[in-house]
Amino acid sequence: MFIAGQLGNLPAHIRARTWAGFDADFSRAMAERGWIGLTIPREYGGAGLDAFARFVLVEELLAAGAPVAAHWIGDRQSAPLILHYGTEEQRRSFLPRICNGELFFCIGMSEPNSGSDLASVRTRAERVEGGWKLNGQKIWTTYAHKSHYMIALVRTSGTSEDRQSGLSQFLVDLSLPGVTVRPIMIGTGDTDFNEVFFEDVSLPDDALVGVEGNGWKQVNAELAFERSGPERIYSSLVLLDLWAKLLGPEPEPGDAARLGRLVARLAPLREMSIAMTALLARGASPITEAALFKDMGTEIEQQIPSEIADAVAMRPELAADPELLRTLAYLMQFNHVFSLRGGTREILRGMIARGLGLR
Repeated sequence: MFIAGQLGNLPAHIRARTWAGFDADFSRAMAERGWIGLTIPREYGGAGLDAFARFVLVEELLAAGAPVAAHWIGDRQSAPLILHYGTEEQRRSFLPRICNGELFFCIGMSEPNSGSDLASVRTRAERVEGGWKLNGQKIWTTYAHKSHYMIALVRTSGTSEDRQSGLSQFLVDLSLPGVTVRPIMIGTGDTDFNEVFFEDVSLPDDALVGVEGNGWKQVNAELAFERSGPERIYSSLVLLDLWAKLLGPEPEPGDAARLGRLVARLAPLREMSIAMTALLARGASPITEAALFKDMGTEIEQQIPSEIADAVAMRPELAADPELLRTLAYLMQFNHVFSLRGGTREILRGMIARGLGLR
């Protein structure tokens, strides 16, 4: 009832944005019900529930096409990262505000000329008296222009040739002097992505998350949260649901077969996501499994709009539903991003190969 009441008659082409849709008021309404930080202990402002409770809530939100982007990163990965690696002071300071919908986070990983090759980052934090001095650039940072904080992966020793060594993570207040955020417009006209520049940004000593030089291990644990959830298979679900409803109870055999194939692919992927949720609930970090799931999941996310576009094109004598066409047009313009965000296919398949001992 809450989701339906919040979304009202929001059309499918808007709901199709789902976890890319930013609505701070919606996120705060969720926080009022205790639905942000479900897995965070009660002493830090969360609900103290397990990963399965969050899975159920996330699935309902994505299926409805709820605009969850404002709190998404903080809830999904920044809060768990701070909980596991942060100091007690950091937990007390940040976690309650994330759970209350007061603080929104973005991810500072990708850099120009690095893409998903996180080990080649060149943004650097150097020790100075009383803290750190941060210089460098991040790119493709989703909603940095609307976020309060970034957890940034930067180099604290060595050079980019040292790869995984010498990397650390920092809490960066995006309102600090020296931080510049520039939105990037993509083909849909949206400006969700951003470039973020750091010019002699002064960070306090306690901005460091975890242990200096442990950033590679920490960021991989963080990415396991990012890559394993149902959002990696449900980005096109609003479109699929709309098309299925328009087909009616007795669809044309070709359409019925196409719909059946798509659902048949989604079902085992959902089971994989549930299995990884079980691993997370046990405190494991399913890095290889999450990379495999994300690679397979983005394939079906991209396949759904392509298949539906083919189905519509094969029957030109029928007038297609206008809302279906609007939703389809948006996803056809945006679906190339699905296999870029959270790690490109090439990077993921390299991780999978290493995890399986093949390289």
